[in-house]
Amino acid sequence: MIRLFKHYIPHAVILLGLIDLALLIGVADFGWRLRAAQIGIDPGATVSRIWQLSGYAVIILTAMIAVGVYGAEALRSMRYATARLLVAISLGIIALAFVDFLFGGHNFWRSVLAYAMGGSIILLVLNRLVVGGVLGVAAFRRRVLVLGAGARADRLRKLSLRPESGFAIVGYVAMTESQPVVGEAIPRAAIHNLTQHVENLGVSEVVLALEERRNSLPLSDLLRIKTTGVHVNDFSSFIERETGRVDLDTVNPSWLIFSDGFSSGRAISSAVKRLFDIVASSLLLILSAPVIALFALLVKIDSKGPAFYRQQRVGLYGQLFDVIKLRSMRTDAEVNGAQFAQENDPRVTRLGRFIRKVRIDELPQTWSVLKGEMSFVGPRPERPQFVAELEEQLPYYAERHMVKPGITGWAQINYPYGASLEDSRHKLEYDLYYAKNYTPFLDLLILLQTLRVVLWPEGAR
Repeated sequence: MIRLFKHYIPHAVILLGLIDLALLIGVADFGWRLRAAQIGIDPGATVSRIWQLSGYAVIILTAMIAVGVYGAEALRSMRYATARLLVAISLGIIALAFVDFLFGGHNFWRSVLAYAMGGSIILLVLNRLVVGGVLGVAAFRRRVLVLGAGARADRLRKLSLRPESGFAIVGYVAMTESQPVVGEAIPRAAIHNLTQHVENLGVSEVVLALEERRNSLPLSDLLRIKTTGVHVNDFSSFIERETGRVDLDTVNPSWLIFSDGFSSGRAISSAVKRLFDIVASSLLLILSAPVIALFALLVKIDSKGPAFYRQQRVGLYGQLFDVIKLRSMRTDAEVNGAQFAQENDPRVTRLGRFIRKVRIDELPQTWSVLKGEMSFVGPRPERPQFVAELEEQLPYYAERHMVKPGITGWAQINYPYGASLEDSRHKLEYDLYYAKNYTPFLDLLILLQTLRVVLWPEGAR
């Protein structure tokens, strides 16, 4: 994987994206030249249209990122990738037509966009057939040797078998005499020189997956392997990098303290984040005011009770604040006390089911963003009753409050909605990853990916 602004991106995705970018620029230029030939004008030099060509490529590529074209499902399913490509290119063309309308209609002709759209669909699908079929995702996987043969090693084995996995395990070494979970593991005693074994296998990374480090940590072996230029990683850091979450089953306070993350350099990033929140929330409140007013009226018509409701939530550093949303449940929804939303929740009104799916009920929360109580991106704020319970049952739950809560977040785009303790545990793993690795780049990625969740509401409640 390549680390970009503290966030890891698979090599296959980087390669696919760069080829896509080049193809989009090329097909945009082809569309212009084709149209110029039809109407009998000189197409001119390509460099004279560089900003139009780049604009086309960047907007289409942004739409592709937003709808999940580079996600795990799209990497392993051609049908899935093609469907997302069609949606992304359509949205990109609509955005370009809007840009053309704003700037006078002399940059992105509709006829040129039509040619470029058709060519983009064909070339981008062919790109996936070539990269996925000829080269194969396995060509970009790192060769990993696992030191350990227990439950952790077995978890890595299962992770490596996923089609979108960025690594391939080339061997396991049982470092203790206990019964191995991974049957194909080679006993450490059977390997005369572990460093030579690593070189013979062409390993690029060694992962330490020991169940118990006491009296079994192979320091001399690890030192020799490290000095030969092979990357050595511990289990928790490896899982964090490969899955985009902090593994609660294996982390401990010392790992959180000494591992990379929670950088003090985020002061500037936080200032940029706040500036973006102020500008974006102001514009969104102005633009969405008619929509909020319309659905507030519809909520009043659809069911008895107020159009909006206030609810206390836990924010930054555990401070309490009131969140405002369009009401989507009956007024007696919590007559028996606070409770999580459930699948096909009978408390949700007819209109409420719709506004939850398209996230319209979230729009009034923009006011909390403008006031500084929330951000556009961050862990979802929970109610004090739930927070008190979860802090008792889940380790490090309080650490998610070290960043400002958000309307959307890393957990929301990576994990389907759930209301059980296990679901809260999984979402916490993603929230801790965000708190640990926050950068404006990750915020931008989350904002773009939120469009995918809105278009394909995965568990919205």
